[in-house]
Amino acid sequence: MINIKTPEEIKKMRQSGLILARVFRDLIKEVKPGVRTGKLDKHAFSLIKKAKAKPAFLNFRGYPKTICTSINEQVVHGIPGVYELAEGDLLSIDIGVLYDGYFSDMTVTVGIGKQSRENAKLIEVTKEALARGINQMVPGNRLYDISASIQEHVEKNNFSVVRDLVGHGIGRSLHEDPQIPNFGESSTGFLLREGMVFAIEPMVNAGSYRVKTLNDEWTVVTADGRTSCHFEHTVAITADGPKILTEI
Repeated sequence: MINIKTPEEIKKMRQSGLILARVFRDLIKEVKPGVRTGKLDKHAFSLIKKAKAKPAFLNFRGYPKTICTSINEQVVHGIPGVYELAEGDLLSIDIGVLYDGYFSDMTVTVGIGKQSRENAKLIEVTKEALARGINQMVPGNRLYDISASIQEHVEKNNFSVVRDLVGHGIGRSLHEDPQIPNFGESSTGFLLREGMVFAIEPMVNAGSYRVKTLNDEWTVVTADGRTSCHFEHTVAITADGPKILTEI
């Protein structure tokens, strides 16, 4: 069942999203060559606590850290630790926040120093794909209009969308119905309604869309070892169109 949020609930989710956006704004300043991903995790925890919010991922289904730091061929759920960021790395940071009973979820991919031409294009195309998906979030459209618009843009640029992982509804729970794949057929799926709130998150691979999970049972990597990119926003459907809740 898809939960329809009231305007008051969306206001509360916006407050959660603003906190998360500000955490990202401050955390990104610390991302540079030589910094350990574990240090970024501790800094994010401090920023979230300072905002009187709670980290949504910490201990969620046993996840051991505040944020996910996925590097290069890692698609999602990379666990922060002793790894030192290096020039040329591609780092995606995924963070969730719980504030006043409501969750927000956001991911940003950052290039560490000078990037290869392929990595730079991968970042650009993934950001554009997210924007195109969000633009489909208007009442009267159908769910897979979001999915199809993401897939079309990614594949037009000779990249691939991950098929084993999806976006999701969000609200009082971190993961709510529906699941939102990044591929699909336009004009299909249920009708979008005002008050729905989704976490839209294209995960885009430079090579094949196939992925596998490492022995830590969390980190998902590309099957062919090529790089991956991930962006995400929490977005509400309103009468005036999509409203991004996780931006300043």
